[in-house]
Amino acid sequence: MIEATGVSWHYGANPVIDGVSVTARPGRVLGLIGPNGTGKTTLLRLLYGALRSPHGRVLVDGDALSSLPAREAARRLAVVVQETGGETALTVAELVLLGRGPHLSTFQRTGPADHEIAARCLTRVGAAHLGARAFASLSGGERQRVLIARALAQQATHLLLDEPTNHLDIRYQHEVLHLVRDLGTCSVVVLHDLNLAARYCDDLVLLGRHGVAAAGTTDEVLDPAVLEPVYGIGIRRLELDGAIHLLFHPIDQSIDRRIDERSAA
Repeated sequence: MIEATGVSWHYGANPVIDGVSVTARPGRVLGLIGPNGTGKTTLLRLLYGALRSPHGRVLVDGDALSSLPAREAARRLAVVVQETGGETALTVAELVLLGRGPHLSTFQRTGPADHEIAARCLTRVGAAHLGARAFASLSGGERQRVLIARALAQQATHLLLDEPTNHLDIRYQHEVLHLVRDLGTCSVVVLHDLNLAARYCDDLVLLGRHGVAAAGTTDEVLDPAVLEPVYGIGIRRLELDGAIHLLFHPIDQSIDRRIDERSAA
């Protein structure tokens, strides 16, 4: 479990995250959603310690993240970020082996057991056949699978992903998120697409201009009455075959005025 209480982050004089509290529970996928500029990626970075909040605290399974040595933190938290480039000369197998780093001493080299774990992780994400390929030669969807395999090789108890579907076509978007959901671990994922969030997340935190606008189960948060004031667009919710689907349309002037009045208040 990851619990953040009252965390904040400012860029200069501008507060991006201010007094935010979230909880990611074991065996569930928590989605961070909201318009651009509301601090989704910043909050994710606070949750895995890339940024340290001057206020509040982040607990991982009851232990303060700030007190965990880097190696121990890496054994608990595995991260897949957008910035990972494709220009590395490493093969897929070599890249996944990097995930074993937190379990090795400073000068220890990977051994047969580490190679076996890496191979199992590639198999688990459906990428065993890519092991000898250069990572730089892979498609976007293949790269995401390999990066998740590297995260799994850490054998961490928590997985955090920053927009894992960014720049992927529809097929790979669903394949990657289906994989994350099937892992059964405590996962936190930043998403822009609300319909993907509806399908693959158990819980959601909706960020607005002033922090958390709503938090709860996916069914609770994906309510047009909750979403429209935050996104400034008309939303219609349908439920087909037990799944939530959202349709979007330009907002009319009367609703637009109500949103402006609510934001000003």
